[in-house]
Amino acid sequence: MIVHSPGVAGIAGWGFWLKAVGLWIASWMLVDMIANAGEGRRTSHWRNLAPMILFGATLLLLWEWLVVGFGISPIILLPPSAIGQAVVAQANTLATDFVWTFLHEVLLGWLIGSGSGFLVALVADRVPFLRRGLLPLGNVVSALPIVGIAPIMIWWFTYDWPSKTAVVVAMTFFPMLVNTVAGLAASGTLERDLMRSYGASYWSTLISLRLPAAMPFIFNGLKINSTLAMIGAIVAEYFDGPTIGMGFRINTQAALSQTDIVWAEIVVAMVAGSLFYGLIALVERAVTFWHPSYRRA
Repeated sequence: MIVHSPGVAGIAGWGFWLKAVGLWIASWMLVDMIANAGEGRRTSHWRNLAPMILFGATLLLLWEWLVVGFGISPIILLPPSAIGQAVVAQANTLATDFVWTFLHEVLLGWLIGSGSGFLVALVADRVPFLRRGLLPLGNVVSALPIVGIAPIMIWWFTYDWPSKTAVVVAMTFFPMLVNTVAGLAASGTLERDLMRSYGASYWSTLISLRLPAAMPFIFNGLKINSTLAMIGAIVAEYFDGPTIGMGFRINTQAALSQTDIVWAEIVVAMVAGSLFYGLIALVERAVTFWHPSYRRA
């Protein structure tokens, strides 16, 4: 919905800005009032969700009014209403790019990178020499710029989606490795001594004690990798490859100054990444319900 008349753009007077400031103050007070409301058990979830929604809606509305009031060029910044119109108008293209980038590259690369990092961490936990060698290497690889890795992966794995998936795997392998190794070392000495006193084997201790204790670290790696996977796939598509995908579309449309399509792709990537992260967080909450951060008074 466009919240301004076409003639306002760039010629806003005092009345326009007074309404904008008044809206901001009223929204701020409303958010603060809801956030400080009573902490009853039935209203707890609403109190956590409502301020976030209201604050986000206020920022979008203020963004719209500022862009219109100052008459900012669409090349520099688009108002949210124009971005929303582009999302609707380019829905088919956005859906095709999303399926290609997210399912072929992000999700597959995240699964392979996180899964292989987890398995190698189990081996490294069993072989101290391997652990001492891999962890410093992980720090080095994590510092490598993605724009340097992507062309090499394209040379190795062709110009199609496997090369972009390989970039995602390279970006997600070591964060998962490091977090899993740290998690496996998180169980307390007393708990391990108790397992040994029961005559538990290495694998019994791993399954019954160490892996459950490592779950917060493992899910931390999964959540970190969910964002790294999206960034890696989109940036990798900036280089040679098929004429499809979110990164390809952003790169080509930016060169043509089609900023509405660029912003529409950014919105889709932001929503997809947030939902992906949120889904992992929900699974984490179900698995690690025993963790102190999830305990209710």
